[in-house]
Parts: sequence; C-alpha cells; structure tokens
Amino acid sequence: MGAGGDPRVISAGIAGERAACGRLPRATVSPPAATRPGSRGILGGTFDPIHHGHLAIAEEVREALGLERVVFVPSNVPPHRPDAPRASANHRLAMVRLAVAENPAFEVSDLEVRRPGPSYTVDTLRTLAGDRVSTDPPGALDANDLVFVLSSEAFEGFGTWRDPEGVLRLATLAIVPRDGHDDPDPAAIERRFGPLASRVTLLPGPLLAISGSAIRARAAARRSLRYLVPDAVARYIGDHDLYTTPGRTSAP
Repeated sequence: MGAGGDPRVISAGIAGERAACGRLPRATVSPPAATRPGSRGILGGTFDPIHHGHLAIAEEVREALGLERVVFVPSNVPPHRPDAPRASANHRLAMVRLAVAENPAFEVSDLEVRRPGPSYTVDTLRTLAGDRVSTDPPGALDANDLVFVLSSEAFEGFGTWRDPEGVLRLATLAIVPRDGHDDPDPAAIERRFGPLASRVTLLPGPLLAISGSAIRARAAARRSLRYLVPDAVARYIGDHDLYTTPGRTSAP
C-alpha cells in the first residue's frame, strides 16, 4: 500500500506486492503510505519496560499502513502472561509516556491501567471503537477503523484469546516478526478465520532483537541501558530503582 495506491485495500499488500495474508521479503523497503486521516494503530503490551524495539515497530506500522496515530496501551493484568509484570502498572504507564513524548504521532491510553481485572483486547478495542463493529467488505480498512499491532509470537496464541473473531471485526491485525518465532502461515490463517483472514496483514519488520527480560536483567546487574531504551526511560528506571531486586514487583 504505497503512497500512490489505494490505502483502503489491505489485502493488496504494501505497494501491491503482497497478496492477502502474505509477507514482503524482509529486504524490501517501500515508500511510506499516504496518511489516512482518523486512522489509528493500537499497540498494547506490558511494556516492562518499553524499549526501542516497541518504538521501531510502532513507527514502521504507522508508515507502512499510513496511520495518522499510534496509541500505546499498557496492560494492567495481562491474561496470557503466566508471571506478573515486574514494574507496577503506574510505573509502566509513566515510562511509556516518557518514551513517546517526542513523536507527535504517538499517544498513550491509560484505559487498561484504569480498568480492574484482566486486560482483554476485545474489550479494549470495543471501547476505543465506540462499539462500532466494521461493516466494510473483508480486506477493506475504513479511515476510522483500528489497526491492532501484535508480534508473530503473540499471534501464535491468538486463536485462544477471548473472542478472536470479535477482535478481527473491530480491527485489522498488523503482525510484525519476532526473533526466534516463525512467520504466521497465511494458509492456516485463512483456514482458521475464513473471510476475516483478509483483515490480517503481515509486515516485514523491523526485527530488533531487544527483549524486556534482557533489559530487566541488565538493570538488576546495574549495567547501562543506553541504546536499548530511550534515555528518559533509563533515567526513570534508575531514579525509581526498578528491576534491581529479582522477583520483586515495584510499586506504586
């Protein structure tokens, strides 16, 4: 979906080179797509802590799909994560706000932090969409639609999420690669989700081998976090003594 193409047709692929549920070769770099007014990408996660990998993903999706904004949504209680986040929801929310402050296309929602209990994506999207379920033909992306961003690792368990078909009706999925995990199989997506499969688009990157667990381990060892997280986030981690005690959840 290059700048000269029809930005509404996701199934045509970026710059017309990807079929439905296909992925461009990772060496291919297309020009930015034309920005669609009102379009929003949603990037959720624990952000424990947020790092440059998250920011690079958000910027790639914004440019590739012509999104006007990308909204970061830190989770309160992630339902699919066996262990609790190490930093509190308020600390993680503060770090995300610091990380995105210099990009006018990025914003932060505290929706899930304010909502008690597990953070289910379908509930979040329903709130952000104002209960508007897409009635567009499969593969089309309305200017007011949502694009939910997730990694290939997270997509491996997507079929077990609460109401995955509901998620696809509320938002187009943009799947980005994750180091150590295979790309989703387009044929398997089509078998599982039928016509809704055309609301899944696979992006070629970026592929940055940065993980929250590695950053937490470096913080615990008093190692530098420079070039892994934004400087403001590194200062926040140091100022609040986050991640320095293994197994402890930092409050507030």
